[in-house]
Amino acid sequence: MLRELREKVLEANLEVVRRGLVLYTFGNVSGIDRAENLVVIKPSGVPYERMSADDLVITDLEGRQVWGEMRPSSDLATHLHLYRSFSEIGGVVHTHSEFATAWAQARRAIPPLGTTHADYFHGPVPVTRELTAEEIEKDYVRATGVAIAECFGNRDPLEVPAALVADHGPFCWGRTPDEAVHNAVVLEAVARMASHTVSLAPERAGISQNLLDRHYFRKHGAAATYGQS
Repeated sequence: MLRELREKVLEANLEVVRRGLVLYTFGNVSGIDRAENLVVIKPSGVPYERMSADDLVITDLEGRQVWGEMRPSSDLATHLHLYRSFSEIGGVVHTHSEFATAWAQARRAIPPLGTTHADYFHGPVPVTRELTAEEIEKDYVRATGVAIAECFGNRDPLEVPAALVADHGPFCWGRTPDEAVHNAVVLEAVARMASHTVSLAPERAGISQNLLDRHYFRKHGAAATYGQS
């Protein structure tokens, strides 16, 4: 069932390990088949080095398990809410990568301090509001997804394919699972650069809108000039 997607999601999960974004069984990657409205996600608590495509779990968008013998990731409800809220995304990744998580724990958005940020994120990487006591007690995992979607409003989530969950860590997404992981790798690099920049120049506010637009749109959109046609 969804063998090709399961292989892609497995490879994306292994890539977060290779890139040093997770420890032990931390983190998870999922992918969605939009035609079937089915989601493939990492099983909960399974070591990456022992994981195979047959270990992955398939659920519908309501969280009902339709394939697989293991329990899905404990972050499943957050992934599902993002898929329901952001119709153009095809993959979601959650990590506890060091620098991005530090910004999340500080409850600070990552400002666009340079062109590396602007190449991938068309504006600050937002941080969510703090969850209420009721949200934490009643439906914590889904509420995390709700808080992420809220901080985007009507903005295109693919223009800034990441968010920092206050007190928790980063979630990233993309059109595919591997693109989501790519964005998570870049987010960690950008968070590290921002941390160093702020320590050297605490007063830095960010690059100009002109420079932000110039770098973002040379890689994205109909008029993009970066790379080969």
